[in-house]
Amino acid sequence: MKKLYSNYIESFKGLSTEIWYLSLISLINRAGTMVIPFLSLYLKKDLGYNEDDISWILACFGIGSVIGSWLGGKLTDVFGFYKVMVLSLFVTGLCFIGLQYIDTFWGLCLGILLTMSVADSFRPAIFVAVKAYSKPENTTRSIGLLRLAINAGMGIGPTLAGLIIVTKGYNILFWIDGITCITAIILFYFLVKEPLEKTLEKRKEYKKLNKNSAYKDVSFWIHSLICFLFGMAFFQLISALPLYYNEIFQLNEFKIGMLMLVNILIIVVFEMPLLNYLEKRAIPVTKFILISCALLCISYLVLYQNFWIGILFISMVLLTFSEMLGFPYTNKFVLSRAKEGLEGSYMAMYTISFSIAHIFSPKISLSLIYNYGYQVNWLFTAGYGLLGIILSYWLQNA
Repeated sequence: MKKLYSNYIESFKGLSTEIWYLSLISLINRAGTMVIPFLSLYLKKDLGYNEDDISWILACFGIGSVIGSWLGGKLTDVFGFYKVMVLSLFVTGLCFIGLQYIDTFWGLCLGILLTMSVADSFRPAIFVAVKAYSKPENTTRSIGLLRLAINAGMGIGPTLAGLIIVTKGYNILFWIDGITCITAIILFYFLVKEPLEKTLEKRKEYKKLNKNSAYKDVSFWIHSLICFLFGMAFFQLISALPLYYNEIFQLNEFKIGMLMLVNILIIVVFEMPLLNYLEKRAIPVTKFILISCALLCISYLVLYQNFWIGILFISMVLLTFSEMLGFPYTNKFVLSRAKEGLEGSYMAMYTISFSIAHIFSPKISLSLIYNYGYQVNWLFTAGYGLLGIILSYWLQNA
């Protein structure tokens, strides 16, 4: 037990102070992100929309994410990650507060589109910040710590949100989301200093770089397609899965939040030691990506059985281990491939892959459920993982 504890502590050593502060801020921000996991239920139960309407509204969530990811990458390359992060989180807070006052279909589409366009401009910037504030040998663990903080926050958020929804309703969650975004960025501004400006020579070199180099990299396109497929399956976690838990197994919001907490607890306990262990092994990044796609595929195949509630736990565990390998190592692949001065463009393409999945995943999955039922959707979703396995194998041998 003492050795396990020592290994756990060792996995956190050597990371910079700025990375710890970034993780703290992410924890606070994500703990306040209470509406997102219950958005599909909020739209159906509180506002009375059907699955088809919900799928279009959630598609706007994805479109906004694409716009924000692209914009965030461009702005990061021009103005630097620091300014983009500060402006994005502050305005996102105001947008979340305003969303609670919108209940019309087109108003929700536009409001969520705008909110996500602002919110997801933050994503390329924070990943570029990880590269700026960490040593190359610590990059994967720095990403792991940031993800641990995000997931711990996402564990606290849905758990509290489920309790708040049952007792107070949905509207107060929008206030919490907005206030925590603003609080997080105020802390970031005072705790983390902007890196020193690049020398004039460096800035001149950056201007000469081919700004479209990320879009001419064939292997990088294959990697982006893998990320898209991964996202198509993974984002069922915030669209189809909560509805499945509620309609087929009659779980209320609080119990759904508790099931999602399983995902967070596994990540908090195992992800950093696992990444620390794997980083010491000379294993190609692409192999971990392949394994994550395989676990993702299996996690949805097991859901085809819909009469034993324990299968929900098994699926969640498989999904979590897939996530623990998939996100850090797809991220590492990008950061290691990105040219200095173009990190924002590379990270934008990476995050856009997931953002596009946000558009199509809820639309396709909820349409399949509406027309053919949940079991067909789970088989279809497992197919994304299978395609990811094939492409990962190609990428590994490219």
